[in-house]
Amino acid sequence: MGKARAAAPKRDTKLKSKSTGASKKPAKKAGKDPNKPKRPASAFFVFMEEFREKYKKDHPNNKSVAAVGKAGGEKWKSLSDAEKAPYQAKADKRKVEYNKNIQAYNKQLADGPNEADEEESDKSKSEVNDDDDEDEDESGEEEDDDE
Repeated sequence: MGKARAAAPKRDTKLKSKSTGASKKPAKKAGKDPNKPKRPASAFFVFMEEFREKYKKDHPNNKSVAAVGKAGGEKWKSLSDAEKAPYQAKADKRKVEYNKNIQAYNKQLADGPNEADEEESDKSKSEVNDDDDEDEDESGEEEDDDE
């Protein structure tokens, strides 16, 4: 019983520290960049692209995604290394292409501030055009009120 009583104050202090921490809002993470290249598919996913098509032809009434994935996983496990080799080669090609794209993307990010300035200047131009459109609308409304 003495151990339980000794542990109780520790729990209370932990709860208190959690409650004070909960009131603080964590910093928001930056959103994902839609221009960032997607990671390449592994050999298994390259295999699954072809397997899904074959499976749908053989089982047209199947609506379960899980059944396709399960059958594909079983088929992949039963393949020998020699049978997996073409899929591994395709995956390697995609990985090389991805590495080139990600290097170009990272280089673009490093040079990015110059492009951001150009975008801001375009935005300011569109805002000026929007202001002109609003002025025309206001002048048109005033004419209607005068008549």
